[in-house]
Amino acid sequence: MPTELRNCGLSTEDSLKFNTEPNFEQVRSAQSSYPTRTFQTTDAATIEIDLQQWSGENFKAVYGGGEIAEVTVASQPGVKHYKFSPPKIGGRTEVMAVVEVIDGGKHYRFVFPRCMQMEGVSGDLAKTKEAVLPLRLAVQGGDDLDAWYVLTDDPAFAPAA
Repeated sequence: MPTELRNCGLSTEDSLKFNTEPNFEQVRSAQSSYPTRTFQTTDAATIEIDLQQWSGENFKAVYGGGEIAEVTVASQPGVKHYKFSPPKIGGRTEVMAVVEVIDGGKHYRFVFPRCMQMEGVSGDLAKTKEAVLPLRLAVQGGDDLDAWYVLTDDPAFAPAA
């Protein structure tokens, strides 16, 4: 992985999801019971994963940015405490995300150059249940790059000769 990227740590085994959501418009004609033309109008993609490791950087990813500061607690002098403040309106940050999947000797990297956290965060802090950080990212597009792509060393992806 490039050094600019960081590992988010452990995640729940069943939470990683990548969804694409193309939208289509259909044209109907009097001469056919079926659409006579279909064209794609928009596209969207999302990534979901539940992070098991709590850290300042993971909080910032889950909440779309924010600030972390060291604070002093009067009742515990000499003990470091940290304060996380979520981003203000207009303060959300874009991130790049890479999901690496390894299947034996084959490697697949799903690359998302521009993502943004665009959902509310719902956390379950029950006494007898694991507390995870739900990372939900919406893929952003651009006119000069692919919204997402896969890099692989799998020979099954080689173009037909």
